[in-house]
Amino acid sequence: MFFIKISISVFPSHNFFVSLQLVEILSKVEHSIVVQNLTRKFGDFTAVDNISFQVKRGEIFGFLGANGAGKTTTIKMLCGLLMPTSGTAAIDGYDIVNEPKMIKTHIGYMSQKFSLYEDLTIKENMELFGTIYGLNRSLLKHRMANIIEKLNMYEYRNTRVCHLPLGRRQKLAFATAILHNPSVVFLDEPTSGVDPLARREFWNMIYETAETGTTILVTTHYMDEAEYCNRLCIMVNGQIRTIGNPIELKEEHQADTINDVFHKIVNRK
Repeated sequence: MFFIKISISVFPSHNFFVSLQLVEILSKVEHSIVVQNLTRKFGDFTAVDNISFQVKRGEIFGFLGANGAGKTTTIKMLCGLLMPTSGTAAIDGYDIVNEPKMIKTHIGYMSQKFSLYEDLTIKENMELFGTIYGLNRSLLKHRMANIIEKLNMYEYRNTRVCHLPLGRRQKLAFATAILHNPSVVFLDEPTSGVDPLARREFWNMIYETAETGTTILVTTHYMDEAEYCNRLCIMVNGQIRTIGNPIELKEEHQADTINDVFHKIVNRK
């Protein structure tokens, strides 16, 4: 079972028949993300080495690996921010090389570094990104109000983002990344440096978003966070070493924790 999310009013220039065609296209695509033999080299260095995987609709798919494992490079290629050296990948059936503009209308992206403008207020940031996403004024106003209320930030709505605690800033960045109801969201180590309570609250937001049918690909180096994913991909030196459900991976490797699984895989010769 999968979900299809279409908001015709998000892009007023799209007519009804185009939206129906989009529904038909998405209904035939079981996987939101399909990657085949994807490779990225920087000179003689191979950052991502011939990786292949698929992510189903509504799935929380985690990338676990140390810094330099290739997680961020993979996300940048899937978002159309970095061209692959070789291999192919598709988001909602659209090729990352040949159809980057279509992909950008279907995805949300939260970078490893804070992705909002710190000198702007909460409202100003959401108004800016909502306009970039093509939301009309009334729809944007409605969604902004819902986000501010849900995040309990009404009293901070005119506060510059730089004055918010890190945990609040990260939750705001995630909420802004899904302001336009994308079908796929990429989160690149979104909770790095955030305290454990704020991290758990952030993951509650991820769960709620996935329940609506949104596909989420999240990178992390926190072993406890890896347990929260539906499936987990462990990367080492640009290569995928294993993919599976966290519980199944622990059973397969006779380990009590994902941390134990990770170390067994990394140290395996």
